[in-house]
Amino acid sequence: MSTTARKQSPADDAPARPLHEFFSAAEARIERWRLLHRVTRALAAASGNAAEKLSIQAAGVLEEIGLLEELNGYPGPRLMSQVSDRLRQGDWTGLARLVQRISGALLSNAYRDDVAAWAEDDETEGGPSADAMLPPAVGRGQTRRPYFEILVVAAGERAAWPALADTFRRLRRDDDAFVYEPVVVGTFEDAVLAALVNFNIQSVVAIDGFGQASRHNVPALREILAPHIPADAAKVDSDTTGTLARVLHMLRPELDVFVVTDQDVARLAGAEDGNDVRRVFYGVEEPMEIHLALLDGIKDRYETPYFDNLKKYAARPIGTFHALPIARGKSIFKSNWIRDMGEFYGTNLFLAESSATTGGLDSLLEPTGNIKVAQDKAARALGGDRSFFVTNGTSTSNKIIHQALLTPGDIVLIDRDCHKSHHYGIVLAGAQPLYIDAFPLTQYSMYGSLAIRPIKEALLQLKAEGKLDRAKMLVLTNCTFDGHVANVERTMLECLAIKPDLVFLWDEAWFGYARFSPFLRGRTAMGAAAKLRAMFRDPAYRQRYEKYKSEFGSLDARDPRLLDAYLLPDPDKARIRVYESDSVHKSMSALRQGSIIVVADQDFAAVEAPFKEAFFTHTSTSPNLQIIASLDLARRQMELEGYELVQRAIQLAIEIRREVNGHPLISRYFKCATPAEMIPAEYRKSEFQDYAQPGWSIADTARALREDEFFLDPTRITLLCGNAGYDGSQFKALLASEYDVQINKTSRNSVLVQININNTRSDMAHLIKALADMSRNIEKRLAEGGASEREAFAARVKSLVTDVPDLPNFSRFHDAFRDDTKSATPEGHMRAAYYMAYDASACEYIRLNDKRIDERLKNGPELVSAKFVIPYPPGFPIMVPGQVITPETIAFMRKLDVKEIHGFNATRGLELLRPEALATHKGAAKDR
Repeated sequence: MSTTARKQSPADDAPARPLHEFFSAAEARIERWRLLHRVTRALAAASGNAAEKLSIQAAGVLEEIGLLEELNGYPGPRLMSQVSDRLRQGDWTGLARLVQRISGALLSNAYRDDVAAWAEDDETEGGPSADAMLPPAVGRGQTRRPYFEILVVAAGERAAWPALADTFRRLRRDDDAFVYEPVVVGTFEDAVLAALVNFNIQSVVAIDGFGQASRHNVPALREILAPHIPADAAKVDSDTTGTLARVLHMLRPELDVFVVTDQDVARLAGAEDGNDVRRVFYGVEEPMEIHLALLDGIKDRYETPYFDNLKKYAARPIGTFHALPIARGKSIFKSNWIRDMGEFYGTNLFLAESSATTGGLDSLLEPTGNIKVAQDKAARALGGDRSFFVTNGTSTSNKIIHQALLTPGDIVLIDRDCHKSHHYGIVLAGAQPLYIDAFPLTQYSMYGSLAIRPIKEALLQLKAEGKLDRAKMLVLTNCTFDGHVANVERTMLECLAIKPDLVFLWDEAWFGYARFSPFLRGRTAMGAAAKLRAMFRDPAYRQRYEKYKSEFGSLDARDPRLLDAYLLPDPDKARIRVYESDSVHKSMSALRQGSIIVVADQDFAAVEAPFKEAFFTHTSTSPNLQIIASLDLARRQMELEGYELVQRAIQLAIEIRREVNGHPLISRYFKCATPAEMIPAEYRKSEFQDYAQPGWSIADTARALREDEFFLDPTRITLLCGNAGYDGSQFKALLASEYDVQINKTSRNSVLVQININNTRSDMAHLIKALADMSRNIEKRLAEGGASEREAFAARVKSLVTDVPDLPNFSRFHDAFRDDTKSATPEGHMRAAYYMAYDASACEYIRLNDKRIDERLKNGPELVSAKFVIPYPPGFPIMVPGQVITPETIAFMRKLDVKEIHGFNATRGLELLRPEALATHKGAAKDR
């Protein structure tokens, strides 16, 4: 064999990464099959010592695959047995052909639809042996039926499992709406492992009497399993089945769990944690009922009430006599001039349009039919008590929540880096914002997130000044645009310890997908709310609280220990009042502006009327029906395949980080910022560094999620471009114009690469190729340009990477908008300042570089902003109405080189409130 051939041999490749270095075990499985395909293909062409070496490698990979395949329905025992037989018999050609077919079917998901994927090589397609074993997703003359797998957890000998699987196979019927394949395991741990590894599992049949410990004593599988099993679940007790249902509900709450037992079925069915189990059966007396229950559970998630009715409406011969000319499409398809609109969008879009709320379409404003059912299903999927569809974006969702829950004079604690919709919502409600600054990431010209300590400090100051009763709400973004994920549970616990009835609004516009990851779910608003509800009912928490209370007693706001202590609320006083706004269109398969408000508020009955009024205020009476339908469909998809899609997206994001930062050329000019670079060390108790560092494992991620105050969403990649000499805006434009790569958010020296459930490995290759091409062009330009080119390049890099402007903190509201100028808390009447600017005579303009700016900063009178001024980037208000402008703010504005600054007209200058108007307003306020 030639040297070249030896170098290309898979046997000489670096060892495959261990399973525990994959975020998605399912992706690790696919990677192993791809490796086995490469090895067996080389084996089929090899001979002598090379063949022997390759056969040993193939056997090693197959042994590792075998452990995972026991937890998956496809390729199943028959095909795996044939793979092993061909390897043992030395049938290299047949082995390569069979492995190629299995690997291809797994990569393309063809096994869900294709009869041939299940057939053995020596069977003719459609032969009786293949049909007997085949899950008939597409049988002879049948339309496609969605495929899923059921996990059967059973006691007894392994030798009995094939017969048990056949029992379920025989129950399948040609007229079933869905088709499934059984996977049988025998222990609690193997069941949990299967739920983690196998995304096809949608239902679990737990037959009482199974064991606890996995029979697989494999460290890599143990590493995958360990972070997901609570400590108390490791104890063998009489209710292993109930414990399994509870753990599976925590990991994948969408799964249907059915219990088969010979115990007291009535007691089990009425148990306190009965929500973890869909149905209880006595023994195996009713196998067909189990089969029907399995299908009914899938049907419940598959049904999309609004979308289904919209399809039926579009198929009816409707005569429309309402104000919507495009309904039914006749004004489009009969037109001489806009017929191409119909050709582009298709007939169904127009057939499914109406301004009516009858005929099965329901009303978004007062839903009583299929929209209500769809919203209930969405609440279940997202973990809330109730949900509300919003068809004009999460900006509107946020304003609805603010107007519903706030009244004039209420104090709102808010991260100044929040989306502008929150600031406008506070203006509309007449509440007073108490702005708190997040930790700065000056090197990237962005803020991180809002830490717990300054929030507690603000609440304790309010308490010390007797104003805590006015503190109504805390508003935080989770995750932030740049990926900072809060420790939601701890944040709410510590805040409730000070203010037991505080309302939380978590803007999860970018984080809705996290509900469907067992890792990230606990850091979502609804995930944490559920944990707090359970925690306050737990006697163990009461004991913990009593010990805490004996140390701190009733909280003294002046006690210096409180800022650094882990505060605990009284479970008898704390109220769980949590609101989450999700931009479904940002992380799920919904049309643009599709948003959902999710509510877990135990006092919602008290605010239901104002909430409905706020919803009426901001919701169009002509909502887009297609957006409503897409919200319904997005819920269906995420309940049935969200786990698979999210785990795959996270794995892809980690792979991109690894490829960019490990590439010998790309990494000279570009870098994916690591968690260690994006989160200061004081907020990373676990000392977590990076997903892609050598030796990183799932256990490291689990520890960071458990311990750290902030965690970095792996799907949001801050791609640093300053070392390539590009600012964020330049780089964004270059990617779009030259490489067909679209980017949204930028900073001074970075762009944000967002990975979602839509992205593929081809997208990754496209991005990596673009970065490699850019890097080669830079190398060529520097090599050919000589010393002057290199000096100019170095100067440009220095200005972007080193000479970055300091980020300005919020200063204060002008005294004219403060109730108490001596108060230590900085809340102010922003609404009054906002509307004062409506009077042109109350405003003045001074250009940014005018010397009067510097004179007034030094000698007065104070400069007071009349507007929200929001540069993009960084995308948050660096000035709000009524804010006193500081030298730091002016210095930042003068260094900005971005084109888009909302609220600022460079030609006219800063819009300011005149000193005379401020004096008049203050005097009027005193008279009141």
